[in-house]
Amino acid sequence: MLRIGLVAGEASGDYLGAGLIRALREAAGEGEVLHFEGVTGPQMRAAGCDSLESIERLSLMGVTEVVSHLPSLFRLRGELIAHFERHTPDVFVGIDAPDFNLSLERKLHDRGMATVHYVSPTVWAWRAGRVRSIARAVTRVLALFPFEVDIYRQAGVDVSYVGHPLGDQIPLEVNAGGLRRQLGLAVDAPLVAVLPGSRMSEIRHLGAPFARTVAWLHRQRPELRFVAPMANERIRAQFEQALAQHAPGVPVTLVDGHSRECMGAADAVLLACGTAALEAMLLKRPMVVAYRIGWLTHALLKQLRLVRVKYYSLPNLLADACPDDNSACGDALSMPLVPEFIQAEVKPEAMGESILMMLDDTDRRARLIKAFDRLHRLLRRDASRQAAHAVLQVARQTAAARGG
Repeated sequence: MLRIGLVAGEASGDYLGAGLIRALREAAGEGEVLHFEGVTGPQMRAAGCDSLESIERLSLMGVTEVVSHLPSLFRLRGELIAHFERHTPDVFVGIDAPDFNLSLERKLHDRGMATVHYVSPTVWAWRAGRVRSIARAVTRVLALFPFEVDIYRQAGVDVSYVGHPLGDQIPLEVNAGGLRRQLGLAVDAPLVAVLPGSRMSEIRHLGAPFARTVAWLHRQRPELRFVAPMANERIRAQFEQALAQHAPGVPVTLVDGHSRECMGAADAVLLACGTAALEAMLLKRPMVVAYRIGWLTHALLKQLRLVRVKYYSLPNLLADACPDDNSACGDALSMPLVPEFIQAEVKPEAMGESILMMLDDTDRRARLIKAFDRLHRLLRRDASRQAAHAVLQVARQTAAARGG
């Protein structure tokens, strides 16, 4: 029997863990019995993982909440170490949640256990020095993006590129008309999706500029319609206030959740930098990306060289790191692939003009969609199955070394 320990830290990790468990069962050899246990959410439990602790104990938001729960987190880490020392797994898999999982993996690895980290930390964007501590903590890293492989290999880390789960989830073609009908939106009007962020800090910095951009666009094109998916009630209340102050009377439909459907229904997307930009790319939607944090925080990050990226959005990072050797996108799509507005550049008129360009330049839209499709296919590798094969390989090597 192969014993596999897992720890997921939030809902997205629960989803990845459940997919990994199912794929591991499918990939297991005839007569090969697998036993799963760890920190789980409902999806992992439904997939057959015994729960040592609920994922809710790790699902923390914000520095204050994390700090107040540090004693509990340290206790949980100690409990897991003690449990896995008594019931040693053939492989331990930490799923995302790097601040907790990498420290746990380091402790287990130091005790001779094989460890795999699923969802490689973004060392290419933030705190690049982490790669050295990752090398000491893991047997293997499972990378979601192809450009991460060389970074880890250069640091001596065994790494497998498995593709991105979103590339598998999102179909290669999306029916915008069907999504509009599903959301109750006008099928024949030009539509812009507005995503000012899913965190309060993002709304504080981008809510008002996005509302002013909506107002500017409405003055230029009264026929435009807008849809804004809201992550939760607090985000909705803050953005409603920004719209009332800066875009009164503008036809903006607020939707609770359904961000992917709203983006897929739109002709163009204005969004806060983050995973939403990757989703918009996979949905083949032209976009304008904004990133703004406190000026002092940004200055410190730059001064301390903690952030080292040429671009901020994943579509641009992917396109820059994985150029099209066949020049399929032509000269019209020079880098950056999508417009980025950073810090002081976050201005309504500039972002609004970029949105209009995305709506009006049909030739560029076609080339951009072609580029997005190429990147989508690059990420679409059946991530759960690829991850399962990598995890099984490590587990079987450990079992064989033990004579199991």
